[in-house]
Amino acid sequence: MVAIALLVYALIDCLQTDSARFRSLNRVAWVAIIVLVPIIGPVLWLVLGKLRTRPQRPAGPPPRPVAPDDDPEFLRHLRDIDTKHEQMLNQWEADLRKREAEAKAAKDAEERAAAEEVERRKQAEARKREDEARQRTDDEDDSR
Repeated sequence: MVAIALLVYALIDCLQTDSARFRSLNRVAWVAIIVLVPIIGPVLWLVLGKLRTRPQRPAGPPPRPVAPDDDPEFLRHLRDIDTKHEQMLNQWEADLRKREAEAKAAKDAEERAAAEEVERRKQAEARKREDEARQRTDDEDDSR
């Protein structure tokens, strides 16, 4: 009974084993040995037939997760982000001040141009009145 159980177990194990794990012989040869050589065939298969891989134990316990406020790399990353954002904000503020100064200078230039235009019109109107006044006085002088 034990011989039959050993034969069945070894045969099933041989048929389910990946062909890359066979030692020296192929699957057909091992099946023939297991079936044709009672008791010794299955024992040979179990001892010599396939490469055994032992599960590797981890070197130690996995590292415990570190809380974000205790992780120096995370904190450094946050500081870097804050620094970049601060630099970006400062640049935006400088650009805004520059644009405001340019807009103010343009507005001042427009106001000066408008004031000069008003002054020219006043002067032109004053000359026109003077010319009209001279013409009246000349007409009065001519009529006398």
